[in-house]
Amino acid sequence: MSGDPPRQRFVLDTSLFITEEIRRDDEGIETAVIRLLDLVATARLELNISCYVPPSIHDELATMLRERDVDDEVFSRLDTWVVRKSPDRYGVTIPANIVYEFIDEMSDRVDRGLRVSEQAIREVEQLDPDELAHGSGDGDREEYMTDADRVVSDLRDKYRRALRQGVLDSREDFDLLILARELDAGVVTEDRGIISWADEFGLRYVRGGRFPTLLEEYLRAVSVDDEG
Repeated sequence: MSGDPPRQRFVLDTSLFITEEIRRDDEGIETAVIRLLDLVATARLELNISCYVPPSIHDELATMLRERDVDDEVFSRLDTWVVRKSPDRYGVTIPANIVYEFIDEMSDRVDRGLRVSEQAIREVEQLDPDELAHGSGDGDREEYMTDADRVVSDLRDKYRRALRQGVLDSREDFDLLILARELDAGVVTEDRGIISWADEFGLRYVRGGRFPTLLEEYLRAVSVDDEG
């Protein structure tokens, strides 16, 4: 390879490793993650591409991988080829407009959450508790409770979507964006909320499912250049 390519950095989200989008047909999570980390290693050695995770993301990812009983080899490769770095929360500045947009977004989502709750209350009001008294036994009571449980379950799903989907809702998400801004790095994630705010932060981003292909294309291009 003639000369050193310009250095690129990426900050990786937990969703990159967990998503089925990085898996080939009939490929389990352990095999897919090892293949991904092998690509990260080759890109580091051949293309000067560095990949980072904040410690909070690393801990979250490690927990998820352990829950899926992956081999220790995965953790060894992860710690070797993905740099763990804390974001400079005091040194990185954020434009006031981003904070303003975040406050405005959360205010709107709280209103949406209230509307979802009000709708659920109205649905519960339509259930007739008198049917319990006129029922023939436990079967009627169970049917009534099933309807009530359905309303509660729908409320939880809709409330979660109203308040959390497409928004920064954890310290891990924020650490990811701050570190990417600090390093002028691209964000790699499948999380729509992180993608949306990466735009607000003026950051480059890559969908997690596309990242292995991106690295493969980079490596293929360098191989072609070398042969030429």
